[in-house]
Amino acid sequence: VGMAGRFPGARDLGAFWENLQQGAESVTFFSAEELAAAGIDPDELADPHYVRAAPVLDGIELFDAEHFGFNPREAQVLDPQIRLFLECTWEAIEQAGYDPAACPGRVGVYAGMRMSDYLIHHVYANPEILQTVGYFQAVLGNDKDYLATLTSYKLNLTGPSLTVQSACSTSLVAIHQASEALANRECDLAVAGGVTIRLPQTSGYHYHPQGIFSPDGHCRAFEARAAGTVFGNGVGVVLLKRLEDARRDGDPVLAVIRGSAVNNDGSQKVGYTAPAVAGQARVIADALAMAGVEPAEIGYVECHGTGTALGDPIEIAALDRVFRAAPGGRACPIGSVKSNVGHLEAAAGVASFIKAVLMLKHRVRVPLAGFEAPNPRLGLDRSAFRIDTASAPWETDGGAPRRAGVSSFGIGGTNAHVVLEEAPPREASGPSRPYQLLVVSARTATALDRAGADLAAFLRQAGDVPLADVAYTLQTGRHAFSHRRIVVASGAAEAAEIFTGGAAGRLFSGSVTGAAPGVAFLFPGQGSQHVRMAEDLYRSEPVFRGEVDACCEILAPRLGCDLRTVLFPAGGEAAAQEELRQTRLAQPALFVVEHALARLLLAWGVEPQGMLGHSVGEYVAACLAGVFSRDDALALVAERGRLVQHMPPGGMLAVGLSEAAIAPSLGPGLDLAAVNGPELVTVAGPEEALAGLEGRLRAEGTDCRRLHTSHAFHSAMLEPILDLFAAAVRRVALRPPERPFLSNVTGTWI
Repeated sequence: VGMAGRFPGARDLGAFWENLQQGAESVTFFSAEELAAAGIDPDELADPHYVRAAPVLDGIELFDAEHFGFNPREAQVLDPQIRLFLECTWEAIEQAGYDPAACPGRVGVYAGMRMSDYLIHHVYANPEILQTVGYFQAVLGNDKDYLATLTSYKLNLTGPSLTVQSACSTSLVAIHQASEALANRECDLAVAGGVTIRLPQTSGYHYHPQGIFSPDGHCRAFEARAAGTVFGNGVGVVLLKRLEDARRDGDPVLAVIRGSAVNNDGSQKVGYTAPAVAGQARVIADALAMAGVEPAEIGYVECHGTGTALGDPIEIAALDRVFRAAPGGRACPIGSVKSNVGHLEAAAGVASFIKAVLMLKHRVRVPLAGFEAPNPRLGLDRSAFRIDTASAPWETDGGAPRRAGVSSFGIGGTNAHVVLEEAPPREASGPSRPYQLLVVSARTATALDRAGADLAAFLRQAGDVPLADVAYTLQTGRHAFSHRRIVVASGAAEAAEIFTGGAAGRLFSGSVTGAAPGVAFLFPGQGSQHVRMAEDLYRSEPVFRGEVDACCEILAPRLGCDLRTVLFPAGGEAAAQEELRQTRLAQPALFVVEHALARLLLAWGVEPQGMLGHSVGEYVAACLAGVFSRDDALALVAERGRLVQHMPPGGMLAVGLSEAAIAPSLGPGLDLAAVNGPELVTVAGPEEALAGLEGRLRAEGTDCRRLHTSHAFHSAMLEPILDLFAAAVRRVALRPPERPFLSNVTGTWI
């Protein structure tokens, strides 16, 4: 369900896949000057058998120590193999849609690494550092025994945690063990993989005739020019989960492990380091049997493929023994990632595994890098296999699922084989909102820029991905760091454009410096209503629509109409707007929309620390606080609107003055209706008197604005309805508030 890796020539799996498709070889050939600058002895450089090549890994010196809780000194003595494995584990878990710092259930770790060159060449070689941290701490940060358990400790993973060591087959054996642990329900998720970093990277090696090393720095698996292998650096991590659990949880299933097997050659071979046909054939047959798959159903085999004179013929013979015995079937393509990136030792198996998964995911078979002609000793023309020299779509007969085998064989005879099948069709996530909230976060502002750019690149490359799925994963499957950025968009291309700065005013960034700020709900009063307010929410949000529908059905007998026909008219918008100016409809309409919006926010988990309502908005606050029920609140608001509607018309004027400054201008019939701020008040009264005040204020250059009301609320003009409305309120059961809200009159908590 997740995987990550860094390989020669590829800082991520996207680049790795591009290299595989192109048949690229990622081996670096050094100049004599580069090697001399790296400290290689001149006598070695003069040796004609010294090969100046290695598949190197970029950026091994980079590590976000603070992210994983290491202090600078601890990070300094930590083997780069462990550093990169931690980073790739974090990335693989994220790719599966989980927050690595809060991964659910029991998560196992099965991993292996090469012996630590860093300990020998950098830590032990620096007595000052060794004396500062101590021998024990140095060993803890470098010995391969601690790779798995340190990963479990730093990420708080509580399943089984085992270091796996079987030489070249280490990481594929780790995948097998992780699969078995999941099948036995020893864990709910499993991290598996391996890492190799040989140091120094800028160095070659000595070629010995009849040995396993390549004489020219090229690994040519199954090729006529094959003469040996070249060892390189890399790291790969996969996250495994039981298929039924992954499908239930909507995880991104990349491929399915149908079966796997591990065995050992024993002593039935020419020597301890030699491979054996019988052992390899047996492990392949066992894995196929465990998978319930016939050899003819395998559409590709990712081989161990070291390019050595002994290893390649034995591997083909073992494969042929299993596949030739199967009835029917056409020639099966084979390949080896070692022709691309060299032999990655402890990471070799997982590199092959990831390559096969990528081929299944993209439904493309990639070429064997550097292949020109087959090794005649293999007898490929008489075997059940062929070698592809160009990328091509992976077609199947009759819609059968694509399947691949992956082999990895270790010096010492521990063999592993895994049978993979393409992921089953993923169920659509269903309809969602037209707009999505995309969030990214990082530890620093620079990292935040990079995260935004990476997300934009992903959205451009995977343009058909449902944006709602991306938004969900970003919000639930990523750790929330202090530097944050948000974008609201309706499509992937639009979101990518905004994240890269292509839309001014639509990219919002900030940082969290303490506890999450509190949220307050503010509910406006009459004058803020308009036709089609919140119509998009009504069309797209079921919770909002349900609340509006319920309220309107309750109100219909009291209002004599369906309020929805006024809020969302099929036609005649001007007439609807005039109706909505009338208090008998305006006040219920505001209550319905505000109440529904608040219920939607509450359904999303937004809980207010306080509420404040202006005029009719205060009834919404009181209702949400539990002072009275929704039905009683609707009855009160409808009655309030009905009573006011029968009063003489009037108006209201918002004025940018203080209470003291406006007082001298309040002539007969005009009242100070509300003090909304130090320099903002509202005046109410008869239309003629209000128009006169408005004219004088404008002449003086004072800011003022008419409110969309039909009556002079909060003024003496409404005093005749007070007794009638008070009687209506007395008929309603009132309760103490369960959520805090402020009084319009006193400005204190009710």
